[in-house]
Order: sequence, then structure tokens, then C-alpha cells
Amino acid sequence: MALLERLGLPFETFAPNLDESRLPGESPRSLVLRLAEAKARSAAERHPEALIIGSDQVACIDDQVLGKPGDREHAREQLRQASGRRVDFHTGLCLYDSGRDWAQVDCIPFEVRFRRLSPAQIDAYIERERPFACAGGFKSEGLGIALFERLRGDDPNALVGLPLIRLVSMLEAAGRPVLRA
Repeated sequence: MALLERLGLPFETFAPNLDESRLPGESPRSLVLRLAEAKARSAAERHPEALIIGSDQVACIDDQVLGKPGDREHAREQLRQASGRRVDFHTGLCLYDSGRDWAQVDCIPFEVRFRRLSPAQIDAYIERERPFACAGGFKSEGLGIALFERLRGDDPNALVGLPLIRLVSMLEAAGRPVLRA
């Protein structure tokens, strides 16, 4: 929500009730594209003449999707697995114009290279940040930045879950530019 507020546009939030399970053989990219669009379309009945944003994100190590850890032990395992490695984030974004039944859908990649982390560093991070509801077991917008060696991607907001640079382009294509003269 804080990311969207940066654009200065009025909005409402909606939490869709969807099964977010990965389909057999589905790639991480296909998964986030499908879920972002499904989330956006799920709000159309309540908002029949609106621009609706849907997004979804997965973190992957070698095509293995890392979910939200849920608890301390799973967070520890995910961070241990990420230590010294590259983690790829796929953020699906959909801007759905419910009045025209028109969707723009894209996947924005982002790469994170983790530092080598000791068990003590992992435990200290988990204790301070409690990232149990975050994909990959960390929050990049908080202390998680201390876990990284480098970041690579076109939009740093994609790592947080809403690629604003791409969203601005989608809004322009839908006739709603963020920067109006």
C-alpha cells in the first residue's frame, strides 16, 4: 500500500480469496502471471468500471519456489539455503480495465545475491525482523538489506512486490498517466 501511495493516485485495497498453488509443471514466471491476473479480475465484480491492479511474487533458487516461511525454523532453513547464492524474484503485475475487459500483464524479474551468512547472523536477523510472512524469509525494505551482496533489476520496487516503473507505463497505456500536465 505504501508503494502505491507514492504515485499519488486514489485507490482502495482488496484481498482476493484465491488458491495460489503452483500447477504441475508451471514455471515461476507463468505462476505469477496467472495469479496477478486472477487477483485483478477477482475484484471486477465489485468494481465494474475500474482500473484494477493485481500482483504476485515468488522467490526461487534454481527454479525451486521459496514460499513464506511461516515460522522461525522454516525462515532459518530458507536463509541458510540462500546464503552465498543467487535468489531470483519473479513479480507478476496486471493492470485490468474492468470496463473494457482489457488486461496488461507482465513479469518483472529481480536478482538478489546473498552474502555468506553464519547461523548466528541468520538467527540475529530472524530475531530482529521476524520475516515469517515474507517470500524467501526476509524483508528487503528493512534489515534484510544487510543480508545482500548485490541487487540487480530494472525496478527496485519489484523486490518489495509492486514494480512501480512498469505500473506507470501500464497506467499510461490505459489512458491514466501519473504525471499529468
